[in-house]
Amino acid sequence: MKEKERRRKDFLQRLIRNRNSFVGLIIILIFILCAIFADFIAPQHFNEQNIDNALLKPLSSGYPLGTDEFGRCLFSRIIYGTRITFFVGFVATGIAAIIGTAVGLVAGYFGRKIDQVLSMIINITWSFPLILLALILIVILGSGVYGIILTVGLIAWAGFARIVRGEVLSVKEKDFILAARALRISNAKIILRHILPNIFPPILVMFSLNIGTTILIETGLSFLGLGVRPPTPSWGTIINMGRTYIRNAPWLTTFPGIAIMLVVLGFNLLGDGLRDIFDPKLRNI
Repeated sequence: MKEKERRRKDFLQRLIRNRNSFVGLIIILIFILCAIFADFIAPQHFNEQNIDNALLKPLSSGYPLGTDEFGRCLFSRIIYGTRITFFVGFVATGIAAIIGTAVGLVAGYFGRKIDQVLSMIINITWSFPLILLALILIVILGSGVYGIILTVGLIAWAGFARIVRGEVLSVKEKDFILAARALRISNAKIILRHILPNIFPPILVMFSLNIGTTILIETGLSFLGLGVRPPTPSWGTIINMGRTYIRNAPWLTTFPGIAIMLVVLGFNLLGDGLRDIFDPKLRNI
């Protein structure tokens, strides 16, 4: 227990000391807090309309970021949209991580024909243009929050599978794995107890980086009208509705665009920081 506590404390210290991971973590935590306390932070309900206040400029009384064409508070809609963004980002990436890790473990550990077949499936999935594959799946699975989650999960798993397979190939030939095989420990126990814990750091890095990609896919599909359905606020939907007024009311697209940029930047910085922390060659650079 003391050893685990020491490792946990050491990891947290490195996480805070690393500039990239610290800045990324702060950005992510700010948005997570906004999502959790949206009911208290947002000055109005996200769908409260007041046509008399339509297209008010930022810093107007009661509307810090202005209003849209229906007089709805843009700040409130962005704050509430954070919930959808993070929900889709974490759940979809979680599905992709589970599928990809399972496929990568099986392919890398057993090798031979199993590896050949699974690697072929991974490469075929990876070779498809991301947006094209997303559009095909969203048409099949349907739009909406859960449609996007399944779509992204079925797209992004191949990236996890490639990373995991490569890590397994390097780990499975080490002495402690060979010793476990010599003791006739079951393959399932070797994979779950010995291999998976040793390849977890790259999975964690990939998870953080992939959330940013997931958010971009979700906002892109919502912008095209294939994602989250109104009146539920989504950053992509807000930008889509604001593009009509981009000359007269540029804030309708600018502020949600900035929010997307910051969140994606936060997860990318966190992922880069985690990679530096877990890679012994980069710790002292």
